[in-house]
Amino acid sequence: MFDNLTAKFSSAFSSLRAKGRLKSGDIDEIANEIKAALIESDVALDVAEQFTARITERSLEKLEELNRGTNPSQAIFAIVNEELTAILGGNSRRIQMAKKPPTVIMLTGLQGAGKTSLAGKLALHLKKEGNTPLLIASDLQRPNAVTQLQTVGESIKVPVFAPEPGNGVGDPVAVAKAGVKFAEDNYHNIVIVDTAGRLGVDQELMREAIRIRDAVSPDEIFFVVDAMVGQDAVRTAQAFQEGVGFDGVVLTKLDGDARGGAALSILAKTGKPILFASTGEKVEDFDIFYPDRMASRILGMGDIQTLAEQAKRAMDGETTSRLEEKFAKGEDFTLTDFLAQLQAMKNMGSMTKMLAMLPGAGAIKKQIENFDENELVRTQAIVESMTPLERNDPKVLNGSRRARIAKGSGRQVSEVNNLVDRFSAAQKMMKQMRSGKGMPGMPGMSGMTGMPSMAGAGLPAPSHSKVAPKKKSKSGNPAKRAAEEA
Repeated sequence: MFDNLTAKFSSAFSSLRAKGRLKSGDIDEIANEIKAALIESDVALDVAEQFTARITERSLEKLEELNRGTNPSQAIFAIVNEELTAILGGNSRRIQMAKKPPTVIMLTGLQGAGKTSLAGKLALHLKKEGNTPLLIASDLQRPNAVTQLQTVGESIKVPVFAPEPGNGVGDPVAVAKAGVKFAEDNYHNIVIVDTAGRLGVDQELMREAIRIRDAVSPDEIFFVVDAMVGQDAVRTAQAFQEGVGFDGVVLTKLDGDARGGAALSILAKTGKPILFASTGEKVEDFDIFYPDRMASRILGMGDIQTLAEQAKRAMDGETTSRLEEKFAKGEDFTLTDFLAQLQAMKNMGSMTKMLAMLPGAGAIKKQIENFDENELVRTQAIVESMTPLERNDPKVLNGSRRARIAKGSGRQVSEVNNLVDRFSAAQKMMKQMRSGKGMPGMPGMSGMTGMPSMAGAGLPAPSHSKVAPKKKSKSGNPAKRAAEEA
């Protein structure tokens, strides 16, 4: 997401860092570059102008103070980060729960924005937080909308109130009202009302949404908008704000929005915060929208907080505590531990998305894009083909053992050798971290969860990594020795 904008910001700050001491002309130059980047990313013109005007004003006010520092460009970067966080909403807001359950959440938006899928993702998110949500099928116009919501509800094990078949049959207002009553009687503390959309804003759509709103008195009205439609998203949001009104925004398809204009414009234009974002097709691809974290991503600083939270959710507390204890005691990280980490990585979802959250991910963008998601599966098969002794003491892995492991996992001996070599490098890295020498090369997951570098899981090491040359000696491994002799 935001690939184009991130690249433009990166280019602008690279040129700024090369200047050293800054002049007022330098401030104007970078402000113009940022403005052009925002407009190219489909941010509304007036929003881009106001944003860059604030950056210019703040930077010029502190210009002398900035030049007295050791890194004036970094100070400008901090100002941009603060303003970007502010334009994205500043402090994130959570759902306002009703004092007397159920809390009623009404979803509005155009057809095609992804309201029905979003309803399921939101329900799953709330369920994981310990709530008992109910989905209400009040979209009775779009073909198969009721069936789709029922399918989504079944997949996440959340009940769906759907007394009408839809496809033009039934009264959506009556369904919404009866659904809220059903929730009260059956102890559901949250209801999510999925409403109909149209291909464009029209009076019929607004009248129906207003009637449902008045019938159920929602505690929250969320405007669901496709992030990929650019400035049209802002115009649609303004129309819904004037017609029905809403309390917060949910962005869908954010994973496909390389420009990011909608996210940067919508709050400035409506004054309503972005609360959630859908970042993929899977029902788990759903995130709370944190303005500061999103600003960090846009500026190429990654999103370590979200990554750490995902890792924490993916690994059970007992395993995490055991690994932390081993790390504190200075015990070696074994392939048995690595196997648990591999499973946790798979539970976290797409590795490509995870790697993109690392600081400086833009520098290894091609490596990330080319990462084979099945690499984890192949790596796990190799480790699972080892005996407990081999996992806990890789030094015993001689040529015959490696050949057996390769045959058992359906891989090549060279792949087994590659995994063992990478794992050995990851073990050394862990020892360096314990000794306070830091983490060499590309940041891995180990700083958060005890995971070794992603290179240990199959991601190629970055091109800038330097490995000290080793004294050549004949390998005891048949495959490696043959390769060396060749």
